[in-house]
Amino acid sequence: MAIELTARQMEIVRLVERHAPITGEQLANMLGVSRPTLRSDLALLVMLGLIDAKPKVGYFPGPARTAGSAARGLAGVKVKDVMAVPVSVGEQSTVHDAVVALFTENVDGLIVVDREQRFTGIVTAKDLLKVTIGGADASALPVSLVMTRVPNVATVSPEDEAIEALRLMLARELDCLPVVRGRDGALEAVGRVTLRHLAQRFAGNPQPPAPREGGGRR
Repeated sequence: MAIELTARQMEIVRLVERHAPITGEQLANMLGVSRPTLRSDLALLVMLGLIDAKPKVGYFPGPARTAGSAARGLAGVKVKDVMAVPVSVGEQSTVHDAVVALFTENVDGLIVVDREQRFTGIVTAKDLLKVTIGGADASALPVSLVMTRVPNVATVSPEDEAIEALRLMLARELDCLPVVRGRDGALEAVGRVTLRHLAQRFAGNPQPPAPREGGGRR
Protein backbone atom coordinates (compact mmCIF):
# COMPACT_ATOMS: atom_id res chain seq x y z
CA MET A 1 0.00 0.00 0.00
CA ALA A 2 3.08 2.21 -0.08
CA ILE A 3 2.84 5.25 -2.32
CA GLU A 4 5.96 6.77 -3.81
CA LEU A 5 5.76 10.55 -3.94
CA THR A 6 7.34 12.52 -6.75
CA ALA A 7 10.02 15.12 -6.04
CA ARG A 8 7.48 17.89 -6.64
CA GLN A 9 4.97 16.34 -4.26
CA MET A 10 7.57 16.02 -1.53
CA GLU A 11 8.55 19.66 -2.11
CA ILE A 12 4.90 20.70 -1.77
CA VAL A 13 4.70 18.94 1.60
CA ARG A 14 7.89 20.69 2.72
CA LEU A 15 6.65 24.13 1.60
CA VAL A 16 3.29 23.64 3.32
CA GLU A 17 4.97 22.63 6.57
CA ARG A 18 7.25 25.65 6.39
CA HIS A 19 4.84 28.36 5.22
CA ALA A 20 1.35 27.27 6.31
CA PRO A 21 -1.19 28.61 5.75
CA ILE A 22 -0.27 28.85 2.08
CA THR A 23 -2.50 29.09 -0.97
CA GLY A 24 -2.34 27.04 -4.14
CA GLU A 25 -1.35 30.14 -6.08
CA GLN A 26 1.55 30.81 -3.72
CA LEU A 27 2.73 27.22 -4.04
CA ALA A 28 2.59 27.45 -7.82
CA ASN A 29 4.67 30.64 -7.79
CA MET A 30 7.28 29.08 -5.50
CA LEU A 31 7.54 26.00 -7.70
CA GLY A 32 7.50 27.95 -10.97
CA VAL A 33 4.49 26.14 -12.42
CA SER A 34 0.89 27.02 -13.18
CA ARG A 35 -1.82 26.46 -10.59
CA PRO A 36 -3.70 23.89 -12.76
CA THR A 37 -0.47 21.88 -12.96
CA LEU A 38 -0.56 21.39 -9.18
CA ARG A 39 -4.21 20.34 -9.01
CA SER A 40 -3.65 16.57 -9.14
CA ASP A 41 -0.64 16.78 -6.79
CA LEU A 42 -2.59 18.73 -4.19
CA ALA A 43 -5.61 16.42 -4.47
CA LEU A 44 -3.43 13.36 -3.90
CA LEU A 45 -1.60 14.87 -0.92
CA VAL A 46 -4.89 15.91 0.72
CA MET A 47 -6.31 12.42 0.17
CA LEU A 48 -3.22 10.87 1.78
CA GLY A 49 -3.51 13.18 4.76
CA LEU A 50 -0.08 14.68 4.14
CA ILE A 51 -1.59 18.16 3.81
CA ASP A 52 -4.96 19.62 4.72
CA ALA A 53 -7.00 22.27 2.93
CA LYS A 54 -9.29 24.92 4.36
CA PRO A 55 -11.51 26.88 1.94
CA LYS A 56 -10.51 30.54 1.52
CA VAL A 57 -7.54 30.03 3.86
CA GLY A 58 -5.05 27.68 2.25
CA TYR A 59 -3.10 24.51 2.93
CA PHE A 60 -1.82 23.20 6.27
CA PRO A 61 0.20 20.13 7.30
CA GLY A 62 -2.06 17.08 7.42
CA PRO A 63 -2.35 14.40 10.12
CA ALA A 64 0.01 12.01 8.35
CA ARG A 65 2.68 14.64 7.52
CA THR A 66 5.09 12.49 5.55
CA ALA A 67 4.76 8.76 5.01
CA GLY A 68 8.18 8.11 6.51
CA SER A 69 7.73 10.29 9.58
CA ALA A 70 4.24 8.95 10.15
CA ALA A 71 5.60 5.41 10.11
CA ARG A 72 8.32 6.36 12.59
CA GLY A 73 5.89 8.20 14.86
CA LEU A 74 3.58 5.18 15.00
CA ALA A 75 6.28 2.50 15.00
CA GLY A 76 5.44 -0.24 17.49
CA VAL A 77 2.05 1.29 18.32
CA LYS A 78 -0.93 -1.05 18.24
CA VAL A 79 -4.51 -0.10 17.47
CA LYS A 80 -5.41 -0.98 21.07
CA ASP A 81 -3.01 1.76 22.24
CA VAL A 82 -4.91 4.54 20.42
CA MET A 83 -8.51 3.34 20.15
CA ALA A 84 -11.48 4.83 21.99
CA VAL A 85 -14.48 2.95 23.36
CA PRO A 86 -17.12 1.98 20.79
CA VAL A 87 -20.25 4.09 20.51
CA SER A 88 -22.97 1.68 19.47
CA VAL A 89 -26.65 1.46 18.65
CA GLY A 90 -28.89 -1.59 18.24
CA GLU A 91 -30.21 -2.73 14.87
CA GLN A 92 -33.73 -2.44 16.25
CA SER A 93 -33.21 1.19 17.32
CA THR A 94 -34.94 3.85 15.25
CA VAL A 95 -33.32 6.41 13.00
CA HIS A 96 -34.44 9.02 15.54
CA ASP A 97 -32.59 7.15 18.31
CA ALA A 98 -29.45 7.03 16.16
CA VAL A 99 -29.57 10.76 15.41
CA VAL A 100 -29.90 11.53 19.12
CA ALA A 101 -26.93 9.25 19.87
CA LEU A 102 -24.78 11.02 17.27
CA PHE A 103 -25.33 14.39 18.94
CA THR A 104 -25.13 13.05 22.50
CA GLU A 105 -21.86 11.20 21.92
CA ASN A 106 -20.37 13.83 19.57
CA VAL A 107 -19.56 11.37 16.77
CA ASP A 108 -20.36 11.16 13.06
CA GLY A 109 -20.94 7.42 12.95
CA LEU A 110 -22.22 4.62 15.17
CA ILE A 111 -21.27 0.96 15.47
CA VAL A 112 -24.35 -1.24 15.01
CA VAL A 113 -24.91 -4.38 17.07
CA ASP A 114 -27.61 -7.03 17.21
CA ARG A 115 -29.54 -8.18 20.28
CA GLU A 116 -26.61 -10.40 21.31
CA GLN A 117 -24.25 -7.40 21.06
CA ARG A 118 -22.53 -8.84 18.00
CA PHE A 119 -21.04 -6.35 15.55
CA THR A 120 -23.13 -6.19 12.39
CA GLY A 121 -22.17 -2.89 10.70
CA ILE A 122 -22.07 0.89 10.96
CA VAL A 123 -24.43 3.78 10.37
CA THR A 124 -23.14 7.27 9.64
CA ALA A 125 -24.55 10.77 9.73
CA LYS A 126 -24.65 10.69 5.93
CA ASP A 127 -26.72 7.47 5.98
CA LEU A 128 -29.20 9.02 8.39
CA LEU A 129 -29.37 12.30 6.50
CA LYS A 130 -30.28 10.49 3.28
CA VAL A 131 -33.38 8.93 4.81
CA THR A 132 -34.51 11.82 7.02
CA ILE A 133 -34.51 14.29 4.13
CA GLY A 134 -37.25 12.20 2.51
CA GLY A 135 -39.88 12.87 5.15
CA ALA A 136 -40.80 12.90 8.83
CA ASP A 137 -41.90 9.23 8.85
CA ALA A 138 -38.31 8.15 8.19
CA SER A 139 -37.38 8.84 11.83
CA ALA A 140 -39.32 5.72 12.86
CA LEU A 141 -37.41 3.39 10.51
CA PRO A 142 -35.13 0.82 12.17
CA VAL A 143 -31.39 1.37 11.84
CA SER A 144 -31.13 -2.06 10.21
CA LEU A 145 -32.66 -0.61 7.03
CA VAL A 146 -30.14 2.23 6.57
CA MET A 147 -26.89 0.79 7.95
CA THR A 148 -23.90 -0.58 6.04
CA ARG A 149 -23.51 -4.24 6.94
CA VAL A 150 -20.57 -6.57 7.39
CA PRO A 151 -18.69 -7.58 5.24
CA ASN A 152 -18.96 -4.21 3.45
CA VAL A 153 -17.30 -2.41 6.38
CA ALA A 154 -13.54 -1.93 6.77
CA THR A 155 -12.36 -2.94 10.25
CA VAL A 156 -9.17 -3.50 12.22
CA SER A 157 -8.32 -5.62 15.25
CA PRO A 158 -6.82 -4.40 18.54
CA GLU A 159 -3.53 -6.15 17.74
CA ASP A 160 -3.12 -4.59 14.29
CA GLU A 161 -0.33 -2.04 13.83
CA ALA A 162 -1.57 1.54 14.06
CA ILE A 163 0.34 2.46 10.90
CA GLU A 164 -1.63 -0.20 8.99
CA ALA A 165 -4.88 1.32 10.27
CA LEU A 166 -3.67 4.70 9.01
CA ARG A 167 -2.82 3.28 5.59
CA LEU A 168 -6.24 1.62 5.37
CA MET A 169 -8.04 4.86 6.22
CA LEU A 170 -6.01 6.85 3.70
CA ALA A 171 -6.45 4.25 0.96
CA ARG A 172 -10.24 4.13 1.43
CA GLU A 173 -10.68 7.80 2.37
CA LEU A 174 -12.06 6.97 5.82
CA ASP A 175 -11.80 8.97 9.02
CA CYS A 176 -12.80 6.20 11.42
CA LEU A 177 -12.53 2.41 11.68
CA PRO A 178 -14.38 0.02 13.99
CA VAL A 179 -12.05 -2.15 16.07
CA VAL A 180 -13.35 -5.73 16.27
CA ARG A 181 -12.33 -9.18 17.49
CA GLY A 182 -13.77 -12.67 17.13
CA ARG A 183 -16.26 -13.93 19.70
CA ASP A 184 -18.05 -17.29 19.47
CA GLY A 185 -17.79 -17.37 15.70
CA ALA A 186 -19.00 -13.77 15.31
CA LEU A 187 -17.50 -10.30 15.64
CA GLU A 188 -17.50 -8.11 18.73
CA ALA A 189 -16.85 -4.35 18.54
CA VAL A 190 -14.29 -3.38 21.18
CA GLY A 191 -13.39 0.14 20.05
CA ARG A 192 -12.94 2.65 17.27
CA VAL A 193 -9.88 4.42 15.93
CA THR A 194 -9.92 7.75 14.08
CA LEU A 195 -7.47 9.87 12.15
CA ARG A 196 -7.57 12.27 15.10
CA HIS A 197 -6.43 9.53 17.49
CA LEU A 198 -3.53 8.62 15.20
CA ALA A 199 -2.59 12.25 14.61
CA GLN A 200 -2.50 12.89 18.36
CA ARG A 201 -0.21 9.90 18.88
CA PHE A 202 1.99 10.99 15.97
CA ALA A 203 2.19 14.48 17.50
CA GLY A 204 3.60 13.00 20.69
CA ASN A 205 0.50 12.63 22.88
CA PRO A 206 0.89 9.18 24.48
CA GLN A 207 -2.39 9.33 26.39
CA PRO A 208 -5.29 7.20 25.12
CA PRO A 209 -8.25 9.18 23.72
CA ALA A 210 -11.02 10.22 26.07
CA PRO A 211 -13.90 7.70 26.15
CA ARG A 212 -16.37 10.12 24.59
CA GLU A 213 -14.06 11.93 22.20
CA GLY A 214 -15.65 12.67 18.83
CA GLY A 215 -14.84 10.45 15.88
CA GLY A 216 -15.10 11.10 12.17
CA ARG A 217 -17.01 10.37 9.03
CA ARG A 218 -16.88 7.07 7.36
